[in-house]
Amino acid sequence: QVQLVESGGGSVQAGDSLRLSCTNSGQTVNSYAMAWFRQAPGKEREFVTAIRWSPFYEYYTDSNRGRFTVSGDGAKNTLYLQMNNLKPEDTAVYYCAARVRPYQYYSDVVGLSYEYWGQGTQVTVSQ
Repeated sequence: QVQLVESGGGSVQAGDSLRLSCTNSGQTVNSYAMAWFRQAPGKEREFVTAIRWSPFYEYYTDSNRGRFTVSGDGAKNTLYLQMNNLKPEDTAVYYCAARVRPYQYYSDVVGLSYEYWGQGTQVTVSQ
């Protein structure tokens, strides 16, 4: 059983940086894709970024491309998110997700594509 654990969240000011980490505290299973999603208070969960390893591809949104950098190792079920120039609108709980199925029914930017999720880490950005 994959058990994802996020860390690295915190309270920062606008313009600061944070690095989120996601590790697996359970059984290691090769991940074909891993992603970060986030959910702000009163809002639906939204996609942030993802990596698919075969074939290799990185996904970003228009709002975070150039500010956020995703990295990780699917074989170790680890994922990182370097967030620079943070903005108040980045405030949310950030969740790590992993897809261990080699096939997919949904796009890697869709939450339904992932079978395993972490509990989340809070990121708060103030002006």
